[in-house]
Amino acid sequence: MHFLIAYSYQTVCSTFRFTMKTPPKYIMKAFLTLFAITFTSCAVSSQANQAPPISQPNTSYQEPPFASIPPTKLRWIAGRNDLQIAALTFDDGPHPQYTPRILDELKKRNVKATFFTLGRSVDLYPQITARIAQEGHEIGNHTYTHGNLSKMSTASIQKEMDRGRDAIVRATGIQPRIMRAPYGAIKSAQRQMIFDKYKYPEIFWSVDSRDWESKNAKSVTKIIMRDTKPGGIILVHDIQKSAVDALPVFLDGLIAKGYKFVTVSELIRVSTMANPQAAVAR
Repeated sequence: MHFLIAYSYQTVCSTFRFTMKTPPKYIMKAFLTLFAITFTSCAVSSQANQAPPISQPNTSYQEPPFASIPPTKLRWIAGRNDLQIAALTFDDGPHPQYTPRILDELKKRNVKATFFTLGRSVDLYPQITARIAQEGHEIGNHTYTHGNLSKMSTASIQKEMDRGRDAIVRATGIQPRIMRAPYGAIKSAQRQMIFDKYKYPEIFWSVDSRDWESKNAKSVTKIIMRDTKPGGIILVHDIQKSAVDALPVFLDGLIAKGYKFVTVSELIRVSTMANPQAAVAR
């Protein structure tokens, strides 16, 4: 204790350039000031290292209208092929540079899309994730770490789902209501377990841009323009520059063909409606 007092005294004197002749009341005041600064810095540092609290979710968004549809009928959902609609989906983001560029292009055209986000990236870029939700796009659970679910135990899958969901809720206050397995790799029993526990249908795709493979915007555009059919689900990645560069071209091309873009949940909802024409009219 005597050592600590002596050390603190020397620190104060060195910091404030006091000498042994300095009146004690000034030294004590300086000592208390230094203590308060140190204590505050430690408290701020401790708070900064803590995970942000989970926001109160928007419960009205939590229960999807298709929650009673068996997941086996939803996984390969391709929508109604008699309607000129398609769902544009982005996987593996958000990305600090590419996702904002994508959002800008979508906003210019009043296009709504679905983002299957990774929880770890959401935690890194919560402001971008919040912007996705604020601009009317849908956010789906793509796990936290992008692991291969088909090789995981039930407990590990639930941990991935929970952490991915919690990251989205922290950033947006919204509960995701759909999921996509990384690589599309998931077993039937696992898909059923996720649906039973979370009410997430697993969303596959009908158009694979293969942007990660070609890394070429012209190739991405060619595949999407060629393979997109009414009711289709288009897969691109908002971590791939080729997809971002191709986006304005294939969006304008599909819009010129008469396509209207909807979120995945809208696509499913419209596909189960008796009279869906009004739902896609804009």
